[in-house]
Amino acid sequence: MYNYDVIVIGGGHAGCEAAAASARFGAKTLLITHKLETIGEMSCNPAIGGLGKGHLVREIDALDGVMGRVIDDAGIQFRMLNKRKGPAVRGPRAQADRKLYRKVMQNFIMNYPNLHVKAAAVEDLILSNKGEQQQVSGVITGDGEELHAGRVILTTGTFLRGMIHIGDKQIPAGRVGEAPSLGLSDTLMKAGFALDRLKTGTPARLDGKTIDWSVCQVQPGDSPPIPFSFMTNQITVPQISCHITYTTEKTHTIIRDNLSKSAMYSGNIEGTGPRYCPSIEDKVVRFADKSQHQIFLEPEGLDDDTV
Repeated sequence: MYNYDVIVIGGGHAGCEAAAASARFGAKTLLITHKLETIGEMSCNPAIGGLGKGHLVREIDALDGVMGRVIDDAGIQFRMLNKRKGPAVRGPRAQADRKLYRKVMQNFIMNYPNLHVKAAAVEDLILSNKGEQQQVSGVITGDGEELHAGRVILTTGTFLRGMIHIGDKQIPAGRVGEAPSLGLSDTLMKAGFALDRLKTGTPARLDGKTIDWSVCQVQPGDSPPIPFSFMTNQITVPQISCHITYTTEKTHTIIRDNLSKSAMYSGNIEGTGPRYCPSIEDKVVRFADKSQHQIFLEPEGLDDDTV
C-alpha cells in the first residue's frame, strides 16, 4: 500500500500543471497516466495560447507553472495576436514542434522535486463514508492495485467515456490508439455525477511534400519572437513560417454535397461543439453567405512533413 498526499490522474496539460503545483507546495504527489511516453502529448493542433488561452498560460507562468517555459523551449513560431489593438486583448500564440514539446514536458515532470510518476489506468476510486458524505481516499488501477491519498485530482481530458467520430464511424477512445476511461466514468456516475461530452475538432493532416506552397500566402512569425514565460530571456529554437490559403466555391459545393458523410451532420454527435474554431463543414453551413474561408497550414515539427 502506497500513501500520497495528492494523486493526479492524467498527464496532459492540466495534469502536468496540477501535479507540479501540488509538488511545489510540498505535498507528496503521484501523477498517474496511461503511458509515460504520452505525458505532454499534444492531441490536436500542436499550438499553445491564442486569444484568451494565451492569457491563461501567462497566468500559469505567474504562479510558477511549467507550460510557459516548456513552449518557450519547443515553439517553432511565435505570434502576438491582435497587435494592432490594446494590450488587454492581445494574445500570445506559439506553434509547437509536437515531439519537442512532449520531450521537454517529460523532462520537466520526470525530474520535478517531490513528484512521482506512474504508468497505469485508473479504473475506480476508493470511497469512504465521512458522516453522510462520501470522501475519496485513493484510486484503484486496472490491475487491482490500491493507491491511497488525501486528495485525488481528475484531469482526464477527452478520456472519460471518450469517443472518436470519423465520418459515420464511432470508435471508443481517449485519443487515436488509446483506450477510453470507462471504469472511472462508471464510478463517477454511481457517485451521482452527470457525465456529458464536449466536442473537440481535430484538424485534417496533410503531407507537406504534396502542397504547392507557391500559391499560398506566407504567414511569418514575430521577429524577434516574444517568449511566453517571463523567466525566458530569448527563444533559441529555430523558427518557421506558416501559410494561409482559402476555400473556393468548388470547395463549398463538395462540402455541401457530402454533408451527410460528415461526423458533424451524421446525427451521431450530441456533445456541445467548440465556440471559436468550428469544422470547415460547419463554417460552410453556418456562414453560407461567405464565398471563402481561411485555411491555415501549420507544420507539426521541424523534422516532420505533417501539416
